[in-house]
Amino acid sequence: MSRAIIAAIGQDRPGLVNELSKLAADLNLSIEDSRMTVLGGEFAVLMSVAGGDLPLKRLETKLRQLADDSGLAWLFRRTGDREDVQGRVPYTVNVTALDHPGIVHRITGFFSSKGINIHNLETVTERAPHTGTPIFSLAMEVELPGELRIADLRDEFFYFCDDQDLDAEFRPS
Repeated sequence: MSRAIIAAIGQDRPGLVNELSKLAADLNLSIEDSRMTVLGGEFAVLMSVAGGDLPLKRLETKLRQLADDSGLAWLFRRTGDREDVQGRVPYTVNVTALDHPGIVHRITGFFSSKGINIHNLETVTERAPHTGTPIFSLAMEVELPGELRIADLRDEFFYFCDDQDLDAEFRPS
């Protein structure tokens, strides 16, 4: 079984997910994992597909044709299995704050400086009811090394968040 990752971005419109999933289905490829969302006026797709080498090669060709016809920006990349993550402890991090530049950079820098892998990260900025103030929210899954003292990391993270004026949650997944 071979795998590939597809990234595609195009103008948001009905039917785009159907077109991409049909390409995989017609070639008997399995969509193993995906993330799809509207960002601004664009629709963004990240998709992991698995199957035989020849069907994956054909998928790349068909994806190129679809992109040429519909104006999609795309990337097709072969990949393998993920390395073994045994011994890593999954934790969930949620942060909320008044929106301002650099929040993601500072939070990810905190975890990166400690050698902690970020497994998944999502952010959204919404307007507060009544005031219209932009409120930033971050939800992230991290993988803590098994030998790490979690209580010490939690305390250090909360001190960091207090210093940055961020409201945070840090809990086992």
